[in-house]
Amino acid sequence: MTDDKNIRLERVRGQLELYEHPWFTFAAAANGEGVVVRIRARGEALASAPEYELTLHPRDLDHPQFEWQFQRQFYDALHDYLMEMFTRTPQDLEERRERGL
Repeated sequence: MTDDKNIRLERVRGQLELYEHPWFTFAAAANGEGVVVRIRARGEALASAPEYELTLHPRDLDHPQFEWQFQRQFYDALHDYLMEMFTRTPQDLEERRERGL
């Protein structure tokens, strides 16, 4: 792994160490020139939930305001992950019609 890749990965891992959540675990791994952040649900009730991945590109990792950019992308990813966990939504029109809702 090149020095840039190591620096980028360690930078993301350093940021992830600042976050702790009772429902999720976080990890980072190199992904080409970028970094992939993996978000995984904790606990038995969420064991079947898939892992969520957020890919950070070199332009994001090298941005002068990296910490703020990372936080925004990280929070957006957590929001998206939670939304993807819904098993039914009002947009499930066909099912709503079948149930007479």
